[in-house]
Amino acid sequence: MGKIKVLDEHVANQIAAGEVIERPSSVVKELVENSLDAGSTKIDVSVEEGGLQLIRVSDNGSGIETDDCEVAFFRHATSKIGSGKDLFQIRTLGFRGEALPSIAAVAKVDCVTSSATNGLGRKLVIEGGSVKSFLETAASRGTDMTVKELFYNTPARLKYMKTIQTELGHISDYLYRLAMAHPNVAFSLKHNGNVLLQTLGNGDLVQVIAAVYGTAVAKTMLPVRAENADYTLSGFISRPDMTRSNRQAITMVLNGRTIRNYAVSNAILNAYHTLLPINRFPVVALHIGMDPGLVDVNVHPAKLEVRFSMEQELVKFVEEELRGVLRGEVLIPQAGKPTPKSAVVQERMELYRPASAESAVESDDYRSAPLPEPPAEQVRVIDSAKSGSTESEAADSAVVPAGRSETGAADRAAAKAPYINNTQSGSNQTYRHSVASRANVSQPERKAELTYDQIAGMVQHKDETPKPTVPTFPHLDPIGQMHGTYVVAQNENGLYLIDQHAAHERINYEHYYEKFGRPAEASQQLLVPITLEFTSVEAEALQGKLPLLEQVGVDLEPFGGGAFLVRGLPHWFPAGEEKALVEEMTDWLLAEKKSVDLTKLREKAAIMCSCKASIKANQHLSRAEIEALLDRLARCRNPYTCPHGRPIVVSFSTYELEKMFKRVM
Repeated sequence: MGKIKVLDEHVANQIAAGEVIERPSSVVKELVENSLDAGSTKIDVSVEEGGLQLIRVSDNGSGIETDDCEVAFFRHATSKIGSGKDLFQIRTLGFRGEALPSIAAVAKVDCVTSSATNGLGRKLVIEGGSVKSFLETAASRGTDMTVKELFYNTPARLKYMKTIQTELGHISDYLYRLAMAHPNVAFSLKHNGNVLLQTLGNGDLVQVIAAVYGTAVAKTMLPVRAENADYTLSGFISRPDMTRSNRQAITMVLNGRTIRNYAVSNAILNAYHTLLPINRFPVVALHIGMDPGLVDVNVHPAKLEVRFSMEQELVKFVEEELRGVLRGEVLIPQAGKPTPKSAVVQERMELYRPASAESAVESDDYRSAPLPEPPAEQVRVIDSAKSGSTESEAADSAVVPAGRSETGAADRAAAKAPYINNTQSGSNQTYRHSVASRANVSQPERKAELTYDQIAGMVQHKDETPKPTVPTFPHLDPIGQMHGTYVVAQNENGLYLIDQHAAHERINYEHYYEKFGRPAEASQQLLVPITLEFTSVEAEALQGKLPLLEQVGVDLEPFGGGAFLVRGLPHWFPAGEEKALVEEMTDWLLAEKKSVDLTKLREKAAIMCSCKASIKANQHLSRAEIEALLDRLARCRNPYTCPHGRPIVVSFSTYELEKMFKRVM
C-alpha cells in the first residue's frame, strides 16, 4: 500500500496559514491589501489585545459579488490573475488567493460585504475553515471583515506569540508604511478604542509623515522627484540631523507595494555617505515606479521581498538622485526651530564696530587686565624654499582666508592687531565678545599650538580643493573660541558654533581621500622598515590582501612567522602615526570577512589619517588659524559633517537669540 497521500483541504490550509499568517500583523496586511485592490478610499482598522482577540478591517471598496463570497475563501481562488502570463505583469497587491482561506483556517471570520448601493449585502460566517452560515443582511457598499480569536485552534502557534505591545507594534508599523505608500487613502487604526493613526487621504504625503512621525519631522523633510527611461522616484528624505536608531523609518514603496530590498536600502544609506553618525539612520518615504515586467514580486509568501531585473541600474539611480538632493541643501542644524509669527520687536541700539578692531573681551576684570597682542609667530606663512613648493603655491598657502585677499597686508596686520575696547560719544562701552581671548586672560599659559605640519595640512593648494557646490557654505566671521574646542562665528543670519576637531577632520578627510587615489605619486621607501606582528591565522589571511595595501601606497611584505615589514608608505602620512595607521588598516582588512572593495579601503584609510592628523579638543587657536580653518572648511565638498557623520556646525538664528533675550515678544 502506498505511503504518499493527498492532504485534506483543511490541513493544507493550516499549513499554508503557517507560511502566510505568521502573526496578527499578517492578517491586517492581507485584509488591508485586499481593500486597496478593491479600490477603497477609506480603510478603518480596529484591533483588540494586539490583534489576537479581534481584528476588524472595514472599507468602502467595490465589495464582493454574492456568487463569489464563498469562492473567495477557497484556496488559490483569486480575481486578480487569469493565467501564468499575468504573473509577469502584476499590478495588484494580492494575487495568490491564499490569504482568506489561510485566515479562515486558524480563526473565526465574519465577512459582511456588498457590491451594490441599495443597502443589501451578504454575511458569511466561517470557523476553522468551515462555513457556519451565509445570510442576507443590511450592508453599505464595501467589505467589513472581522477576525476573532486568531490561532484558537492551533495552540502551538498561539503559544509563541509575543506580548500585546510587540504584536501591536508590528501592526502599527505596517499600517504606517501602507499609509505612506497610499497617501490618497484615508487610514485609521484603533487599538482597544484608542486612535493610533488617522490620515486624511488627500494625497499629501507630508501630512501622512506628520501623522506617523510628528510635525517636527515632517517640516524638515526634503522632497525627492526624479525620473529616467526606466524608473521614477518621488517622496521625501530627512535631513542628516533627523535620524533614528534603526532602519524602521526607511519606507520603500514599489508600484504601491511596500517592499524590503537590501540593495536599494544600502543605496539610500550610501547617498548619506559620511553625513550620518554611526548606527543612525534617516527617515525616508521613497516611492519607486517602474514597469511591472521588470520586477518579480512572486518570490516570498509575504510578498515583501522582490527581485529586480535591472537592480544595479536602480541602485545607481537612487543613490545619485538622493545624493544630489542632499548636496543641494545647506545642512547646518539649528539648535532650535523657531515658529515664524508676527512679533513685537524691541527698539535696538546700533552698535559701533570699528574697522580696525575685530573683537573685544569681556571679563570680571577687563578694565584692569588689558589683552596681550597675539604673538607674531601665530600668523605663519609657509616658506616655499623649505617646503619645496613653487612661489605661487607658497603665496596660496598663507594662513589668510580667501575672499579677504584684496585687502592684502592690511588683513594680515589686522589679524595681528591687539583686541581693544572702543567708546563712542561717551556712550556705554560695547564689545564683541571673544571667548578665546577670555580663555587667554584667565589662563595666561597658552596650551599647545598648531604645529607646522598641522597648518600645512590645513592650508592645502587651492587647486587640490574641490570647489564648493551650490548652495554655498555660509560666510562666517570668527568671534573667538570656546573652551579651546568650539569656534564661535557669526554672520547676518545668526550665531554659529563650529567643532574645530570635526571641521579639521573633514578638511583632512577630503585631502587624504584624494591623496589615496594617487598613491604611486607619493609612496616612498623607508630607510628603517616598520615591523608588525600578527598571529599565524592573521598572517595567513593577510597574505592575500597585500595587493590591496599596495594600491593605497603601503608596501607590506612577509618577514617570516607572523612578522611583516612595512617597506614603504606615502610620505604624507601623519608624522609619528605611521605604524598605528598601518596597524589599523590591516586590522580593518582582517575584520572584513567578505571581499574588500578598494574604494572602501581608500575611504577607511582616509578617515584614519584625517582623525590622527586633525587638531584636537582643548587646543587653543590663534585668530589666523581660526580664519584658515573656516576658509578651508568652506571649500570642502561636504562642510557639514565629519567623516564619522557628526555635525560640524550648529547655528542659532538671530530670531532665536532675540527671543531668548526678550527682544522679540
